Amino acid sequence: MVIKVFLASSSGSTAIKKKQQDVVGFLEALKVEYAQLDIACNEENRMWMRQNVPQEKKPANGIPLPPQIFNEESYCGDYDTFFDAKEDNSVYAFLGLPPPPGSKEAELADKAHILENGTHAEETNGEENLDDSIEVPVEERNGDAHGEEEQAAEEEEEEEGEGGEEEEVAEGETAEDDALEGETAGDAAEEAVEETDEQAHADEEEQEEADEDREEEDLQSEEEEEAEVQEEEEDDEEETQGEEAE
Repeated sequence: MVIKVFLASSSGSTAIKKKQQDVVGFLEALKVEYAQLDIACNEENRMWMRQNVPQEKKPANGIPLPPQIFNEESYCGDYDTFFDAKEDNSVYAFLGLPPPPGSKEAELADKAHILENGTHAEETNGEENLDDSIEVPVEERNGDAHGEEEQAAEEEEEEEGEGGEEEEVAEGETAEDDALEGETAGDAAEEAVEETDEQAHADEEEQEEADEDREEEDLQSEEEEEAEVQEEEEDDEEETQGEEAE
C-alpha cells in the first residue's frame, strides 16, 4: 500500500505550503513510505485528485485544495483530518495502516481492545479446567483450622493499635489535602496552557482559511484564463479554415 500526498509545488499560499510541509515532515518522522504527486505541474494529477475526493468532503465551491491524502485509491482525508488524527495519536488508523509494535498508537489500541472485550479473572487450560498455576488461598487449601487463631490474633493487634491508627488517619488526611491542592494547581495550569493552544490554533485556522480563499480565487482565475486561451485558439482555427475555403 502506497500513501499518496497530492501537493502544489508552486502554490503562492504560505498556509498551504506550511500544511504540506507539516504532512510530509510527519510522515518522514514516522518512516511511512509515501509518494508526492504535484497538481501544479501535472494536470492529470489535479483532475484525479478532484475526481476522487468524496463529494461530501469537498468545500462549498467544489474545488478541494492540497494537501489531500490517499491510501492507493482510498481517500484518507485533508490536512484538518490529518491534524486531528495526529493530536489523537491515531495517524496510522487515519492512513489505513497497522501501527508498528511498541508505538504509542499500538499501546492505545491494545488498551482499547482490553476495555472493549473485558478481562477474565480466571484462566483455563485446554481442557477447560482451572489452570493449576493459579494460586489458591491458604484458607481454601487448609480449611478454617487456622482461621480462628489468626482472627483472634488480629483482634488483639487491632485493640493495641487503635490509638496509633487515629494519629495515622489524621496525618493521612493532611497528606491527602496537600496532594489535592497540588493537583488543583496543576489542573489550572494545564487548562491555561490548553486555552492558549486553542486560541493560537483558532488564529492559525482563520489565517489558513483566508489563504485558502485566495488560493481558490487564483485557481479559478487560472482556469478562466485557460478557457479564454482555448476559445481564442478555436476562433483562430475557424478563421484559418474560412480563409483556406475561400
